Amino acid sequence: MYDTILVATDGSDSANRAVDHALDLASTFDADLHGISVVDTRRYGDSMLSDSDSVIGDLSDRAEELLAEMETRADVDVTTTVRRGRPHDEIGSYADSIDADLILLGNRGLDSSDEIGSTAERVVRYVDRPVLTA
Repeated sequence: MYDTILVATDGSDSANRAVDHALDLASTFDADLHGISVVDTRRYGDSMLSDSDSVIGDLSDRAEELLAEMETRADVDVTTTVRRGRPHDEIGSYADSIDADLILLGNRGLDSSDEIGSTAERVVRYVDRPVLTA
C-alpha cells in the first residue's frame, strides 16, 4: 500500500507520535522511510538567521539530533534531511522529490494549543499527497 513514507519532526509530542506511526507503517509495509526536520525561518525571520551562523547551527544541530534518534529507533533504513525555510513548503517539495505515498506529521508543533498547528494545516491544504497527522 505504501512504498515511500515521509515523516516530519520538530521534537514536539505530536511529532513524536507521528514518528512512532511512521516507523510502524514503514516496517509493516516494508516501505522506504524518509525523515525531515525543517529549521523554521518564519519563526525568527530569514534576515535574522542569515546574520547568525550560531543560531542556524544550533537549530540545525537540534534537527540532526531528532533525526538521529529516529534512525536509532527504526527497524528499517531511514533517509534523513534537514531543510531550512517554511516548513510546509519544504515538506511538500521534499515529498514531491521522493514521490512520497504518505506524509506523517504532528497535528501541533512546539507551540502547543488546542487547535491544529499552522504547519499541519498548510501541509493538509496545499500538499497534494495523503497526509496523516498524529
